[in-house]
Amino acid sequence: MYIVISTILFSTMEIALKEIAGDFNPMQLTMTRFLAGGIFLIPFAVNTMKKRGVRIEVKDLRFFALLGFLGVAVSMTFYQLAITDTNASVVAVLFSCNPAFVMVFAALLLHEAVRRRNVAAIILEIIGIIVIINPFHVQIGVSGIVFTLLSVLTFALYGVLGKRKCAKYGGVAVTCMSFLFGAFELLAFAGISHIPAFAATMAGNGLGVFADIPFFTGYSMENIGFVLYIFIGITGAGFASYFTAMEKTSANSTSLIFFFKPVLATVLTFFILHEVIPCNMVAGIVLILAGSMANILPGLIESRKAKNRIGAGAGAET
Repeated sequence: MYIVISTILFSTMEIALKEIAGDFNPMQLTMTRFLAGGIFLIPFAVNTMKKRGVRIEVKDLRFFALLGFLGVAVSMTFYQLAITDTNASVVAVLFSCNPAFVMVFAALLLHEAVRRRNVAAIILEIIGIIVIINPFHVQIGVSGIVFTLLSVLTFALYGVLGKRKCAKYGGVAVTCMSFLFGAFELLAFAGISHIPAFAATMAGNGLGVFADIPFFTGYSMENIGFVLYIFIGITGAGFASYFTAMEKTSANSTSLIFFFKPVLATVLTFFILHEVIPCNMVAGIVLILAGSMANILPGLIESRKAKNRIGAGAGAET
């Protein structure tokens, strides 16, 4: 159930953000939605830590600050810039390659084993990305693609590093703390952006989105429904469901979210945003799905066999 909830919420994320992208500064939207999401997760995080009998240690605050910087301040800022700059369906599909990048960082930082199926998955997903980009006949914004890939890379690093503390505090608590730290870091940056000299430098170098970042403008009765859905639904409940699924099942099972997301998100953007889905994008989706299948399916089969062996062993003992 948590996987289903996460899949639906994450598959509608790009559509909802696209609907209100013109009403808000990208930095403002990222800052406020993760602040609201973090506040929403506080009672769930407290409950999780009470069950585990742990409290946030002062020495871990720097780690959460780094995690928030990577996962929110950097990754989600690039993500929002990508949503503003290119088709929502393109961002949704490319972001679904996240598990492949997670494997790379997990091997480098956590020394997890990389198997043949992992390599096959990475190759297929990279080919899928190239097919979607279609470098010989580029029809989508290059900057949007670059922003998306930078967002995927930093989010994958965020996920791998966050895993170190999930065993201690629980996934929801780690998510909550990283959201709050990331949001406050962006709030500090937003304050700096109002310094005249800084704002003039940003605007003068074509980075006006980082100058005079607003705090409270853009909200209206027309977009308040989307705002609440994004802030509380997608950012709060979506990420809480994702990390709860990670705790209750395996990483391979939870990765099914990124298997179904590109298909569901593409279908939804076609019917809701009326975005045209070119043939090269369909081919890219098929390749990325094949890569996901190569990565996820063997792990699920191995897990099922292991459970069956345990069950058979218990039955024999009885």
